[in-house]
Amino acid sequence: SLDLSLKIDSQLKKYKRSEPLLASFFLIKKCKFASKIQSRKIMARVMGIDYGTKKTGIAVTDSLQIICSGLDTIRTLDLYDFLADYFAKEEVEKVVVGMPLHEDGNPAQIAYQVVGLVRKLRKLYPEKLIVEWDERGSSNAAKSVILQAGTKKKKRRDKSLVDKIAAALILQDYMEQNHW
Repeated sequence: SLDLSLKIDSQLKKYKRSEPLLASFFLIKKCKFASKIQSRKIMARVMGIDYGTKKTGIAVTDSLQIICSGLDTIRTLDLYDFLADYFAKEEVEKVVVGMPLHEDGNPAQIAYQVVGLVRKLRKLYPEKLIVEWDERGSSNAAKSVILQAGTKKKKRRDKSLVDKIAAALILQDYMEQNHW
């Protein structure tokens, strides 16, 4: 949170003289950020999972549950070990698992594997809320975000980047619908 506040401060100073309108935008952003910090206590993080048969994208919120960001893409075989290590280091109150559905709402081919993952997570971590969330279009949206960000062609071909960003988009969608 301190890093974000410093970034906002630097942007505010940068545009104060040359672009007063833009400076006022950053001032408003700083005020909103400060009020969120004052009104919230440090909380546990919320994690998002974009499950795949080979690789799984992981995203988390910050401890104030203000920002979602991609954390990592891991081999699906290593998922449970990764989660055990992460949960030992960081407090996570909720895990949002993307449920793969077709555009018509019917479950995709790997949906039964995701249901199995959700059941196992609920059994292993009964103290955490495990939520299934519609992930329709998250991978395509992630590809679009990567393209719009001006990422070089070689990096755009990196499927692990798509998985991590898709997890962040699933988590962001959940947080917008339920918390923000």
